[in-house]
Amino acid sequence: MTSVIKVPPLVTVFGGSGFLGRHVVRALAKRGYRVRVAVRNPNLAGHLQPLGNVGQIQAVQANLRVRWSVDRAVQGADHVVNLVGILFESGRQSFDAVQDFGARAVAEAARAEGATLTHVSAIGSGKESPADYARTKARGEQAVLETMPDAVIFRPSIMFGPEDGFFNRFAAMARLSPALPLIGGGHTKFQPVYVADVAEAIARSVEGKVEGGRIYELGGPETMTFKQCMEKMLEVIERKRMLVSVPWGMARLQGSLLGLLPNPLLTRDQVEMLRTDNVVSQAAEQEGRTFEALGIKPQAMDAILPSYLWQYRPAGQFTQPNAA
Repeated sequence: MTSVIKVPPLVTVFGGSGFLGRHVVRALAKRGYRVRVAVRNPNLAGHLQPLGNVGQIQAVQANLRVRWSVDRAVQGADHVVNLVGILFESGRQSFDAVQDFGARAVAEAARAEGATLTHVSAIGSGKESPADYARTKARGEQAVLETMPDAVIFRPSIMFGPEDGFFNRFAAMARLSPALPLIGGGHTKFQPVYVADVAEAIARSVEGKVEGGRIYELGGPETMTFKQCMEKMLEVIERKRMLVSVPWGMARLQGSLLGLLPNPLLTRDQVEMLRTDNVVSQAAEQEGRTFEALGIKPQAMDAILPSYLWQYRPAGQFTQPNAA
């Protein structure tokens, strides 16, 4: 009697080598999926291989600006996950090309292949936003739902975790600088969310456990101002630093100048984003489009931040608890 070997479903993950991507790949690999990671440079995705079994994770070249590479990356996939987004423009990597045109390209390729789709956007997306980032994110969402009405869209708040670009960046600044800037006084509200919780939501979507055709907003259990986030970070790394308010006008000027650098610390567009709170909307809570509807209890910052920010303490891992 001939036995039939059942091949696990294939999931193509665009942007799978990034901060969120590596957690999504890990969550999918643990569930037994075959994972095809579509990235611009597969040679820089070797760190993903240990997350799964031999041959389970494969990196392929794809660029959202090149449609045929998107189609090739999706070929044979049962589900497609699009995580690609940029915080600042660089050369041909513009907001329009990546977050609008790119989102539509992935959706059209998934539809042609008969695959289901999960798309990751961001809280704050809006067609009327003064920030190019937010407007193109909103147009990307619209393109996805126009192309695949049953797609699942997630909008996370600012994400934290071992490789994040938020707490790590400011903690690194605190090691060298006697003061940290508070853009606009630091009053902007965030709902920081643990990156692994967002990855779990995406994995459940791939499993078909999330209702499609809806936009879910994912925020952590705590709502904090930018200033409170800095105070929390300084408490964890056990350093005392001045928090200096930077008026909006000066911040825009700084963003315009710093935005000219290859990897800017701040851009004018990011300053515009900071003028709007980055928290889960009341509509999402009332309509059941949050973590609660997905059966996920998001983890608090106190449980996660010390696990990776210890490296910024005066004596690193050897710092005594509650040391001055």
